[in-house]
Amino acid sequence: MMLDSAPDSAVDPEAPSLPRIAGTVAASLHGTLLAQLRDYVVEGNLAPGARVPERLLCERFGISRTPLREALKVLASEGLIDLLPNRGARVRQLGPEEMVALFDVMGGLEALAGRLACEKITEAAFSEIERLHHAMYAAYLRRDLHGYFTGNQAIHDRIVEAADNEPLATTYANFAGRLRRVRYAANLDEDRDRWGEAMREHEEILDALRRRAGPELSDILFRHLRNKRRAAAVRESAAAEA
Repeated sequence: MMLDSAPDSAVDPEAPSLPRIAGTVAASLHGTLLAQLRDYVVEGNLAPGARVPERLLCERFGISRTPLREALKVLASEGLIDLLPNRGARVRQLGPEEMVALFDVMGGLEALAGRLACEKITEAAFSEIERLHHAMYAAYLRRDLHGYFTGNQAIHDRIVEAADNEPLATTYANFAGRLRRVRYAANLDEDRDRWGEAMREHEEILDALRRRAGPELSDILFRHLRNKRRAAAVRESAAAEA
């Protein structure tokens, strides 16, 4: 008599293989390291123009130099750092003219995104922006600058997504990375409450988007970036003189 049997070593053909699992884990770890390193630079832990201390960062994040250098390459592509041939890397410092030019372009891109978003945004997309706005406001009230900035950037990204224009989104992503650090620092302007001012501007942004007031939202976003530019210039100049 023959018995039906299944060997203990039978493998589900749809189960992920070990190499695939390892690759997924590696990608996840790389993404986590990249996010942590990006935040470390954006939040001003290294001064503009400062050398990136590889040994210190390896110890801080518990990694070897190889994954660190891979992450630094990504940050260089985003415009946050400059890679120095055979000399490591340094935090990118924007000159006054370059900063003005970048903020003016960003202002134009966000103004266009706001106008298009008012024409195309869905109720679901608006509800998500509204949720992010309330979370950002809660972070502002508890003076959580990291949480505030994360929500702030997510809102701007969602408005660009709602514009549903691929060339605009690609161009925006390129410029957004290059200005990320100085946009964060602009909220630390000690001469005025730029953080509170930015929060009030975001209330105006949400209200105009709710009413689908395209031209109005376009103007608000351009002014928002222009005000951010002024505050960022103060912080960057102070850092350069320090």
